[in-house]
Amino acid sequence: MFSLDWIYYAISWILLTWHSAWDAIGVPVDAVIGTNWAWILAIIFLVVTVRVILFPVFVKQIKSQRAMQALQPKVKELQEKHKGDRETLQKEMMELYRKEKANPLMGCLPIFLQIPVFLGLFHTLKRLNPENQGKTLYGWTVDQFNSASSAKLLTAPISGRFGSTADELSQLGANTGTVKVVAGILVLIMIATTYLTSRQMILKTGWSDDPQQRMVQRIMLYGIPVSLLVSGSIFPIGVIIYWVTNNLFTLGQQQWVLRKFPPLVPPKKSVPGKGPVQPVKTGGLLGRKTAQPVATKAPAAAPKVAGPKPGAKPVNPKKTGSRPAKRQG
Repeated sequence: MFSLDWIYYAISWILLTWHSAWDAIGVPVDAVIGTNWAWILAIIFLVVTVRVILFPVFVKQIKSQRAMQALQPKVKELQEKHKGDRETLQKEMMELYRKEKANPLMGCLPIFLQIPVFLGLFHTLKRLNPENQGKTLYGWTVDQFNSASSAKLLTAPISGRFGSTADELSQLGANTGTVKVVAGILVLIMIATTYLTSRQMILKTGWSDDPQQRMVQRIMLYGIPVSLLVSGSIFPIGVIIYWVTNNLFTLGQQQWVLRKFPPLVPPKKSVPGKGPVQPVKTGGLLGRKTAQPVATKAPAAAPKVAGPKPGAKPVNPKKTGSRPAKRQG
């Protein structure tokens, strides 16, 4: 059977490293305002560590989204050409994506890569129980395990869950009402920030014309937040802290990228005297594309007719062959 211990060891090592760092610079080990800040900060900076590692993947995600957006005119052509023939349309679109090296599923890749981290943290926090004191796990010392087992956020244990039973919370030495309030508020924040991260990107890039890509956008925007209404109740508070921090990090990172490298938006108006505005690729970290006017040729001016030279007899512009008839009588 495939073992995930390597993930648990890696997550534990990052957590313990950050906890030791905060402890070394003087962050109180004991609870302040009912919170063990060294462990809370360790979880927050677990997010920072993972996101820094995954930043190149995020860059590839943005590039893929730019490529998908640039292909929208061709996608529309294929949809018109193969209207009613869904099988042929899908084949043609897959061939187009392969040829242009675009991947409609790239937008989900950063989330997929973070799933092992999420599962590792979830697995580790589930084992933080005062009844297991004296034990070790995944490279933790007994003292570190005991310290993490009693870590709290606003007096709610970080291993507590909204869906925990009264017996489970009594084993953690926690107040049932406090845990449910803290966990419930965090779950709502998690749902809201998850929705906002997807909405932020869709508002900037627009809905895709590709049915497959549009389906992915709908799942990201509505499906995942709705699923968190149920799954959020089984997440330990420490895991929800990780998720919320990750969403806030994503919102800030996307805002920076979208401002510095704005998405390619098809123009609706023309520049007077310069013709339609068309996207032109420019250099940059992410291959930024900006809209620039395409110059059009001015209409050719009428040829100038040179005037008569000084002293010369004026030339009659009428045809000389058509003289009027002589008057009789």
